[in-house]
Amino acid sequence: MDSNGKIIEVFSADGALSRHIQGFRPRAEQLEMAQAVDKTIKNQTALVVEAGTGTGKTFAYLAPVLLAKKKTIISTGSKNLQDQLFNRDLPAIKDALNYSGKIALLKGRANYLCLERLEQVIAQGVLGDRSILADLSKVRKWNAATQSGDLSECAELAEDSPLLPQLTSTTESCLGSDCPSYNDCYVVMARKRALAADLVVVNHHLFCADMAVKESGFGELIPNAEVIIFDEAHQLPDIAGQYFGQSLTSRQLFDICKDINIVYRTEIKDMQQLGVASDHLLKMVQDFRLLLGEGNQRGNWRDLLNQSAVKKGVEILQEKLDFTADVIKLALGRSQTLDSIFERINTVKNQLKRLSDTTITGYCYWYETFNRNFGLHITLLTVADKFGEQMKMRETAWIFTSATLEVGGSFNHFCRRLGIENAMQKVLQSPFNYTEQALLCVPRYLPGSNQTHTLEKLAAMLLPIIEANNGRCFVLCTSYFMMKGLAEYFRNHSALSVLLQGETAKANLLEQFIREEHSVLVATSSFWEGVDVRGDALSLVIIDKLPFSSPDEPLLKARIEDCLLQGGEPFSDIQIPEAVIALKQGVGRLIRDVTDRGVVIICDSRLVTRPYGETFLKSLPNAKRTRDLGKVIEFLQQI
Repeated sequence: MDSNGKIIEVFSADGALSRHIQGFRPRAEQLEMAQAVDKTIKNQTALVVEAGTGTGKTFAYLAPVLLAKKKTIISTGSKNLQDQLFNRDLPAIKDALNYSGKIALLKGRANYLCLERLEQVIAQGVLGDRSILADLSKVRKWNAATQSGDLSECAELAEDSPLLPQLTSTTESCLGSDCPSYNDCYVVMARKRALAADLVVVNHHLFCADMAVKESGFGELIPNAEVIIFDEAHQLPDIAGQYFGQSLTSRQLFDICKDINIVYRTEIKDMQQLGVASDHLLKMVQDFRLLLGEGNQRGNWRDLLNQSAVKKGVEILQEKLDFTADVIKLALGRSQTLDSIFERINTVKNQLKRLSDTTITGYCYWYETFNRNFGLHITLLTVADKFGEQMKMRETAWIFTSATLEVGGSFNHFCRRLGIENAMQKVLQSPFNYTEQALLCVPRYLPGSNQTHTLEKLAAMLLPIIEANNGRCFVLCTSYFMMKGLAEYFRNHSALSVLLQGETAKANLLEQFIREEHSVLVATSSFWEGVDVRGDALSLVIIDKLPFSSPDEPLLKARIEDCLLQGGEPFSDIQIPEAVIALKQGVGRLIRDVTDRGVVIICDSRLVTRPYGETFLKSLPNAKRTRDLGKVIEFLQQI
């Protein structure tokens, strides 16, 4: 039987998936996608496929890949999806299809416990308070039993524990094969498993980092792959852009200072000037952070560098790095760690030099600050050439899929950003019955935006709807200002349980939202996608306005200027497509299952008053539409 026949059989009503996977039922869209994936693998071509919520796209690409028995890399947008694929979906389909190949999970090194760092932390005592000591004992206990060293498996450790950065290595700080713990290293073991595997699950960050820097070890994997699949592919262009460029962060500099101090205290105690040089450098990094302004912000580094104080700060930072390198030179050969730190300082000096020359075109120079930290970045404005080149270089099947890729019926925006040419293209509609299951409302009489009382008026307009639905509502905002303001208003004016993003970890918030019947979750960007709440717990999604990125955002601003230089029209070429994809993700939180019902309210009259509103509406599921909030309450009460 040919591969297409096998696919039809596997997905049929009495096929392997129906027999072995509980709740599986054949769907025409899923079969169509699986056949397209199979054809792409056979012909070693490219496929771009938007698969609406409920299509079952994961099985639609996994089954053909396992049946083809080709060396495969699957890359996901988030570590959550990576874990879900590896721990839930793959084992189920592997059993159903009797697949005997080896499967491996590979994450970036920041996810694995570094044994050498653990030794150092134990030896020098923990920097911090009692709670960190408690975390350390949890990690030591967990380390005695773990096979993988993946810190996400250490369930008792909070995602934001201040101990975490002290327990992981970076590409710069890793001693590689010179490390005393090299033979037991979790990163090395994970890479070995990945190299030997037939199918490897990675994430976009790892894929792009290693596509950009071939020598980091994982580069050996990509050339051998015969099939490369990107799930949540809509995130890929932005993530790829981060890696074809350079970044210098305060963490790199703080780590260097800390590591010099450790060497001075443990290995080379007779060289007091090591400690002095490290302290001077640390003080300068802290002073430099103050030069960049207060609070959390992102801005244009070229503009900032024109300020004499910042320019002078860069020069002094260079001098301090030179001085520290000269001191280390005196002790070279006495400590493997110190030799490695010398190399790291040279790398940082080169990065700083590159950041001082802002004349190179085609890149965006930008900076960001948060709390006591900063990052200086040079990012490629378009990855189309680099990515397109990779696709042409080898005979591999490339598959890009997501629930949100097309804009107004076209894949041009996505394909143009990644340099994808001659790909088969497919839009598979969701099998859900949106006209029966969902109602879309753009309310009349919305308060004008950016006026003094916009927030209060909008909150007062929405609260009766939320109360009529007994909560069970996501309010997705486009700014932190709006998120905090709405949450505060709801808390002051209603008895509902109001959950606010940032007050506890994302997973805890979702758990609480599902557990507490009358709750409202108010959130920004991180809840617009990758969140799956099924059934009665969520039947109302409110979006405060169309998710256009701020045109002052440095990367977007640079892309807009570049687009104008090329004779393009930035609003229709860049801003609208990206806002459409973000809106589709937000709206997609509502209907997650065949039995789900609910309402989406988008509080932005531009959807109906501006010509481009049609592009947005055309890209959304075909729910019934109304402008009357009374109809919304009726619909919610019928549910």
